[in-house]
Amino acid sequence: MNKICPSLEEALADIPDGASIMIGGFGDAGVPFQMIDALVAQGAKDLTIISNNAGTGEEGIAALIKRDRVKKIVCSFPRQANSKAFDERYLSGKLVLDLVPQGNLAERIRAAGVGIGAFFTPTAYGTLLADGKETREIDGRNYVLEYPISADYAFIKAHRGDALGNLVYRKTARNFGPVMATAAKCTIAQVSEVVAVGDLDPETVVTPGIFVKRVVEVKADGARA
Repeated sequence: MNKICPSLEEALADIPDGASIMIGGFGDAGVPFQMIDALVAQGAKDLTIISNNAGTGEEGIAALIKRDRVKKIVCSFPRQANSKAFDERYLSGKLVLDLVPQGNLAERIRAAGVGIGAFFTPTAYGTLLADGKETREIDGRNYVLEYPISADYAFIKAHRGDALGNLVYRKTARNFGPVMATAAKCTIAQVSEVVAVGDLDPETVVTPGIFVKRVVEVKADGARA
């Protein structure tokens, strides 16, 4: 079973309008920038993006938002120092925001991956983010019921991968990658290096190939390494 795609264009060719896509990354670490660039060129629109933030400047997720390809974003940090694309479209009503606390975001994605139907968390209790949600007192503490987040696709970046889809990450660039890989119908991994099957030490594999459908080698590019 060979999951290697020869190009990003081929790996993303079947993504339809209206798809939901998880995109890994924290700040710039672990963001599959080249894959997002390829999605911009591919042209899919009316997307729901699930990520830690809404991008900055004109790169990454911000490039999709700037071109009005995103109808909804689910994230923890939509506004940053240079989040002009998000600010303009959100304030004009062109973009729907689902704000999710970061820990809840990670756990809701993880829950989808491991088959948990819902869970109670104290995070956001008593705030606007809990409005309309079920709450419960457990052992004297108040909790909010949260449901899993899944997606049609996950775009993640890893350091090395093989033809079976096994992945290892580079330090903090791992971030949301492993949980997103488990929670999408089709996970596409951008890797800096493809290695032969058997070259990865099984003890270092973070994402087993069973969770990955496609692997594309993209050589490191300066600040985007």
